[in-house]
Amino acid sequence: MPERLVVIGNGMAGCRAVEEILERDPTRYAITIFGAEPRVNYNRIMLSPVLAGEKSFDEIVINDAAWYADNAITLVSGDPVVSIDRVTQTVIAKSGRVEPYDKLLIATGSDPFIIPVPGKDLPGVVTFRDLDDVDKMLAAAEGGGSAVVIGGGLLGLEAAHGLSLRGMAVTVIHLMPTLMERQLDEAAGWLLKEELERRGQVILTGADTAEIVGTDGHVSGIRLKGGREIAAAIVVMAVGIRPATALAKAAGLDVERGIMVDDHMVTSDPDVLAVGECVQHRGACYGLVAPLWDMCRALADHATGAPSGYEGSVTSTKLKVSGIDVFSAGDFSGGDGAEDIVMRDAARGVYKRVIVKDDKLVGAVLYGDTADGNWYFDLLKNNEDISDIREALIFGQAFASGGALLDPNAAVAALSDNAEVCGCNGVSKGKVVGCILGGAHSLDAVRSACKASASCGSCTPLVESLLSLTLGGEVESGPKTLCKCTSFGHDDVRRLILEKQLKAIPQVMQALHWTTPDGCHSCRPALNYYLLCAWPGVYVDEQHSRFVNERMHANIQKDGTYSVVPRMWGGLTNPRELRAIADVVEKYDAPMVKVTGGQRLDIFGIKKEDLPSVWRDLNAAGMVSGHAYGKSLRTVKTCVGSEWCRFGTQDSTGLGVQIERMTWGSWMPHKFKIAVSGCPRNCAEATIKDFGVVCVDSGYELHVGGNGGIKVRATDLLCKVETEAEAMEHCAAFIQLYREDAWYLERTAPWLERKGLEWIKASLFDDPATVARLAAKFRYSQQFMQDDPWAKRAAGEDAELHQHLAEVRPLELTS
Repeated sequence: MPERLVVIGNGMAGCRAVEEILERDPTRYAITIFGAEPRVNYNRIMLSPVLAGEKSFDEIVINDAAWYADNAITLVSGDPVVSIDRVTQTVIAKSGRVEPYDKLLIATGSDPFIIPVPGKDLPGVVTFRDLDDVDKMLAAAEGGGSAVVIGGGLLGLEAAHGLSLRGMAVTVIHLMPTLMERQLDEAAGWLLKEELERRGQVILTGADTAEIVGTDGHVSGIRLKGGREIAAAIVVMAVGIRPATALAKAAGLDVERGIMVDDHMVTSDPDVLAVGECVQHRGACYGLVAPLWDMCRALADHATGAPSGYEGSVTSTKLKVSGIDVFSAGDFSGGDGAEDIVMRDAARGVYKRVIVKDDKLVGAVLYGDTADGNWYFDLLKNNEDISDIREALIFGQAFASGGALLDPNAAVAALSDNAEVCGCNGVSKGKVVGCILGGAHSLDAVRSACKASASCGSCTPLVESLLSLTLGGEVESGPKTLCKCTSFGHDDVRRLILEKQLKAIPQVMQALHWTTPDGCHSCRPALNYYLLCAWPGVYVDEQHSRFVNERMHANIQKDGTYSVVPRMWGGLTNPRELRAIADVVEKYDAPMVKVTGGQRLDIFGIKKEDLPSVWRDLNAAGMVSGHAYGKSLRTVKTCVGSEWCRFGTQDSTGLGVQIERMTWGSWMPHKFKIAVSGCPRNCAEATIKDFGVVCVDSGYELHVGGNGGIKVRATDLLCKVETEAEAMEHCAAFIQLYREDAWYLERTAPWLERKGLEWIKASLFDDPATVARLAAKFRYSQQFMQDDPWAKRAAGEDAELHQHLAEVRPLELTS
């Protein structure tokens, strides 16, 4: 017969202890878990993303209903235990249910501290400990208005961040002079305060709440000592936590600040164990998850007969506070014999401080760039002598290694096996590698096997490096992320930009937990396009987030000069335009003029400093940018059609001119080409274009997804229409669908193959109103796109970009 194990607490510590026991001896115990909440076990660390709208409840579940069933665990949810009878070895639940035990595990966690001020019990005063609290905050946010958060620690700042993203005006009240004073020193706390205030929050430090004020029986604000009043539709109390010991104390167990336990997590009763935030071990109570995981391992060893114990934890804190990376470890108070080494990079918002004593690292605080946090913590935890790298210590692992670890994978390889990789789930490097060697050959497989990177995702690059180091080229690919700066894919980024009303690149990076301070050459152009597409007329185009051709509005050539292609509507031109082009060629000594495949004239060899003058001369003849340099509409190629050709069935030239005047200037995920052929002989090559029109006797065949590049792809027939107006309407609708759905740098051909022609047809035609709706959205966005960039540059805009030998910017890449 298995022993009866009853667990009081269905939270992270209780269920993790059960997981560890099952991993060691899955048949030893018949397990019953009591939970106060009417839910399965979920990750409380991730409540902040739920509040912010970044995750749903389902996405933060740790153990779903199937886990309890698969392991024959009886879950009693929504029925908290109210008393323990140690004599009869039973627990009694609120419902009256009595459950006997052979071993009892108390994992009651902690209770939020409520400051004893008048008004603390008013409706609208909430804590931030569970999903019910989040639901209350979300309900308040729906009504808008102001919120006050009392407490400038991690939970308080995350609550403020979430409510701010939900549209509330938020004021944070913090008693101490430094935000997060337990994790950050004064300098880092000041930087954090400045950044949060820049984002619109009001932060009051050194402020003490005297009273919570109510009107008509509901909270309406707070009053500070000193008399200042602040209005609020909701007040969030996030001033700290205390071990939840009432149940253990009533049962007669030894309790001080927490439930007293030994190194095996055994209480003063040998049949009662305790783990998590509710316990006190060697005089210490822990509120971070990493020590909880250590406790759970020691408890499971003892509960299954393994000879080991818990000796306490050296703690580190690696957090993303409102999208801002912070890290701290050890003792950063300084003091006698301690040396401070500090680095500040004001432009990037980076602050680093390490504290050294007796040639050992004793503390570290990082703000804005926490990439070396694991390495510092490894040095600290292992008590390593750092005298040989003392001078380079502040610059991080790669520099301190003398350049030997400039490869990020090498830096990860240098970490010890017990180095923590995933703080949210307490997973070490050794455990991740063990999972990989055991068959977890993809990121998703590792997440399923040991939960590393399955929560906040900030450790995803570390896990990916371990996959690469362990498997080499045998890593199985998972969902494509936008770039290495994020764990989100293109589709998720586009969706969240709309859902969260994100309207600036820094705001996207903050809300979606970018792992780099400023992004990279891959993500910045993509985000710039996605925001431009999502918010026409609202988002301000970031020129420095574009590739060099789009910044310069001309194509850079191998010798550093540029080529210029003026627009010729539908391939038509006239003597005035031709004279202007000839004059430009002679005046600026252009070495070559070439007729392009898109029926345009390309002028080569123009110097960077001459570009504005060239554009001014071409503008004077009525010519505008051909956008031959951009991820945009390039050309509309036509044949002469029915006006001149004896085989022509429709006016293909006239329709091509109309389509080009409708679509020019529009920014796309990739370059976009259109052609209109006047008959099925297809002289304009419409069937290898992104959008092609083939005129027939009865109307117009519309073709999509062609490509005449390295990998030639013929188009697929989308539909057939009868009139020019319908052809233009469908063209605009198809372009808008592509603009809204495709990934940046994804041409229509691979997009169509990824999504499928049937999906595209269904997206356009299942609802008869869709074509008109998408076409209207495209025409609306064109109001803001059809400003000739050449004319602006010719008038002096961004003149510094055209100075002779101007500095090349970091994103000066071709694509």
